[in-house]
Amino acid sequence: DEPLVRLVEGMNRGQCEAGVVQEVKRAAPLAEVRIERAAGRVSVSGAADRQQVTEAIRAEGYEVAGAI
Repeated sequence: DEPLVRLVEGMNRGQCEAGVVQEVKRAAPLAEVRIERAAGRVSVSGAADRQQVTEAIRAEGYEVAGAI
Protein backbone atom coordinates (compact mmCIF):
# COMPACT_ATOMS: atom_id res chain seq x y z
CA ASP A 1 0.00 0.00 0.00
CA GLU A 2 1.31 3.42 -0.98
CA PRO A 3 1.14 5.96 1.84
CA LEU A 4 -1.23 8.88 1.54
CA VAL A 5 0.92 12.03 1.47
CA ARG A 6 -0.37 15.54 2.11
CA LEU A 7 1.59 18.78 1.85
CA VAL A 8 0.80 20.91 4.88
CA GLU A 9 1.68 24.56 5.46
CA GLY A 10 2.54 26.06 8.83
CA MET A 11 3.89 23.14 10.87
CA ASN A 12 6.97 24.64 12.45
CA ARG A 13 7.23 23.08 15.91
CA GLY A 14 7.11 19.67 17.50
CA GLN A 15 3.86 20.66 19.19
CA CYS A 16 2.37 21.20 15.71
CA GLU A 17 3.37 17.69 14.70
CA ALA A 18 1.88 16.16 17.83
CA GLY A 19 -1.47 17.87 17.23
CA VAL A 20 -1.65 16.69 13.61
CA VAL A 21 -0.73 13.13 14.57
CA GLN A 22 -3.40 13.14 17.29
CA GLU A 23 -6.13 14.40 14.94
CA VAL A 24 -5.24 11.97 12.15
CA LYS A 25 -5.14 9.05 14.62
CA ARG A 26 -8.54 10.12 15.93
CA ALA A 27 -9.93 9.95 12.37
CA ALA A 28 -8.04 6.76 11.46
CA PRO A 29 -7.01 4.89 14.62
CA LEU A 30 -5.17 2.11 12.78
CA ALA A 31 -3.13 4.43 10.60
CA GLU A 32 0.60 5.03 10.94
CA VAL A 33 1.44 8.74 10.71
CA ARG A 34 4.87 10.08 9.76
CA ILE A 35 5.65 13.79 9.59
CA GLU A 36 8.53 15.48 7.81
CA ARG A 37 8.21 18.97 9.25
CA ALA A 38 10.97 20.60 7.17
CA ALA A 39 9.36 19.34 3.96
CA GLY A 40 5.81 20.06 5.16
CA ARG A 41 4.74 16.47 4.54
CA VAL A 42 2.33 14.25 6.41
CA SER A 43 2.44 10.60 5.32
CA VAL A 44 -0.30 8.24 6.44
CA SER A 45 -0.12 4.48 5.95
CA GLY A 46 -2.72 1.87 6.75
CA ALA A 47 -6.47 2.15 7.06
CA ALA A 48 -7.05 5.82 6.29
CA ASP A 49 -9.65 7.58 4.19
CA ARG A 50 -8.16 10.40 2.10
CA GLN A 51 -10.91 12.87 2.93
CA GLN A 52 -10.84 12.05 6.65
CA VAL A 53 -7.08 12.64 6.77
CA THR A 54 -7.41 15.98 4.99
CA GLU A 55 -10.25 17.06 7.28
CA ALA A 56 -8.29 15.99 10.38
CA ILE A 57 -5.31 18.12 9.34
CA ARG A 58 -7.58 21.09 8.66
CA ALA A 59 -9.34 20.58 12.01
CA GLU A 60 -5.95 21.10 13.67
CA GLY A 61 -5.77 24.48 11.93
CA TYR A 62 -3.42 23.76 9.04
CA GLU A 63 -3.88 24.32 5.34
CA VAL A 64 -3.49 21.29 3.11
CA ALA A 65 -1.58 22.65 0.13
CA GLY A 66 -1.75 19.52 -1.98
CA ALA A 67 -1.17 15.81 -2.28
CA ILE A 68 1.65 13.69 -3.61
